[in-house]
Amino acid sequence: MVRHPSSAVPLAWFYAALIVYASLYPFAGWRWPELSPFAFLTLPWPRYWTSFDLVANLLGYLPLGFLVFTAQIRAGRSSVRACVGALLAGAGLSLSMELTQNGLPTRVSSNVDVAVNSAGAALGAGLGLLLHGAGLLERWRRWRGRWFADRSAGGVALLLLWPAGLLFPTPLPLGMGQVLSRLREAVVRVLMDTPAAGWGSAFAGQTVAPGLPPVGESLAIALGLLAPCLLASSVCRTGWRRGVLVVVIGACGVAATTLSTALNFGPQHAMAWFTPTAAAGLSVGGVSSLLLVWVPCRAAAALGLMVLTALISLVAQMPTDAYFAQSLQAWEQGRFIRFHGAAQWVGWFWPYATMAYLLGRVAARDAV
Repeated sequence: MVRHPSSAVPLAWFYAALIVYASLYPFAGWRWPELSPFAFLTLPWPRYWTSFDLVANLLGYLPLGFLVFTAQIRAGRSSVRACVGALLAGAGLSLSMELTQNGLPTRVSSNVDVAVNSAGAALGAGLGLLLHGAGLLERWRRWRGRWFADRSAGGVALLLLWPAGLLFPTPLPLGMGQVLSRLREAVVRVLMDTPAAGWGSAFAGQTVAPGLPPVGESLAIALGLLAPCLLASSVCRTGWRRGVLVVVIGACGVAATTLSTALNFGPQHAMAWFTPTAAAGLSVGGVSSLLLVWVPCRAAAALGLMVLTALISLVAQMPTDAYFAQSLQAWEQGRFIRFHGAAQWVGWFWPYATMAYLLGRVAARDAV
């Protein structure tokens, strides 16, 4: 069977990392378990459980099973081997997480979780098998071949991850990549109670973001939309298809930002982010993206590198919201904070991962 590069591979790795993050958060209070790490496997059915936990554990591993199955099929494996591989991947990851949770005082290892997670991975593999049997995965491969250039799996995966990074509130709409404030905090913590503590405090004080004028904010928002559009142009075949992707990317950006605002500040404030400054930035970014749909793939990648560099520079000048920590209290007390925190990591590092990918596209000999 012919092997084809698939965006399911990087997406499967990312989703596995998301499961690890969600399973081990908050990564604090590690201890050596008093009992055998495998003791939980022989425990009876728990006395207290909720249907929410069962459904969440089932559905949480379903995408992993589907992605692993799809990656295996695209790599030339048979349906049976792909199903077995997806089931083993889900069960192995779940068992590893439950064993590791023995060392966390805030987590409880459960044999039920292993069983339900494995069932979720099996359901995902079953869904993939159903789609594969119906020929839908092959249709997707042919459709992608008409729309995207060869060896574009990484770019497609980054495009799919971009809306996820917007779910965590950004300092301004579409302005991902603000890690300077976290870097300041990390430097202060590392140098605390050391002879260099004064230097750390001085560094934190000197790097306080001054903020941007309205024109600068509009420019940053325009660049925030232009960056994923240029990424799409670097992997999409030249022509009207790029124009369609620009519209889809813009719609996804607006939808993800609106959903993020509604989740964090209440449904009544869902469109509070859509100010005249934001509207101007979106308009400039959208028009610029449409005007660049005919540039060659390598040129689009080079322009994307410049746009991302400028975006990171502008976003770094945005101050952090003093009321932002208060707005996250509901998340920290709820059941979804771990996944919400994973979206934060995507938002922080998506621009840098995209720059690395675009640099590879510029250097590729077969880029056109």
